[in-house]
Amino acid sequence: MTRLSTSTIKSRPLTISADRSGLGARLRDYIELAKPRIVALELVTVAAAAYVASPRDLSVWLLVHTLVGAGLVAASAGAINQWLERETDSRMQRTANRPLPQGRLSTSAVLLFGAVTLLLGTLQLTLLVNPVAAGFGLATWLVYVVLYTPLKSLSPLNTAVGAVSGALPVLLGWTASGAPIDSRALAMAGVLFLWQFPHFMAIAWLHRDDYARAGHRMLTVVDPTGLRAGAQAVVAALLLIPVSLVPALDSVSASPVVYGVWAIILGTAQLMAAICFMASRNDVSARRLLRSTLLYLPCWMLLLVMVAL
Repeated sequence: MTRLSTSTIKSRPLTISADRSGLGARLRDYIELAKPRIVALELVTVAAAAYVASPRDLSVWLLVHTLVGAGLVAASAGAINQWLERETDSRMQRTANRPLPQGRLSTSAVLLFGAVTLLLGTLQLTLLVNPVAAGFGLATWLVYVVLYTPLKSLSPLNTAVGAVSGALPVLLGWTASGAPIDSRALAMAGVLFLWQFPHFMAIAWLHRDDYARAGHRMLTVVDPTGLRAGAQAVVAALLLIPVSLVPALDSVSASPVVYGVWAIILGTAQLMAAICFMASRNDVSARRLLRSTLLYLPCWMLLLVMVAL
């Protein structure tokens, strides 16, 4: 940008190119503001839940409207989260380059983006999907923004609250299909809730110094030994196995035995990684646990979708 603003640039084409570059950079900042990786994970969860709830009668257009609405609400949550944490983000290496700490976007622009996307997403879900799904979308936003975000600076319980907001998109997708909430829906939400403990404990350990600088009360900051974080990872990974087996007990499952065997294999592999992390509590075991959680979730969702065929 500095080079393009010098007096040596006189041709009109270069000026137009500079404007395009500026617009592109601004667009990238808004995309980063929305936390696209979290949005993508949520949309995969919503889509999987909607399909499992109604594998044969799910309307493609209904699913599209659901994903657009859920994506807008999630983007709003990410933006308002960054607005609330703009000062603490500036103290963390992993977040210091975000648009707000760097001054690339103003606080008013971020608030406007968050308000508009929340309004549009909620209207999309209410008018083009159904009010129940919209309610779960709004509940997800409220838990993430109003409860989880401020709690990060107050108590290590923030992880449990954040896990609730991570599990609610399952119920959004499920109710979007029009199906009533049953044991499979609750089991899917339960797996998403429990999965976040080993996943986030690994992240909290790897970035514990960053969280400490920002003043976030993560469990690895409150207990620097990592023993409590390791224990929570193990307990959650252990509980996740029986919860993930609930769909195999449902009579509508096409291949309950196959599903059950693979669910146990996936859950046991993640549990072993959590046990190794609790035993050693170092960066190597934390990265191994993080990789196992990143492998578990898509494999389990794919398995669930295949069983629902």
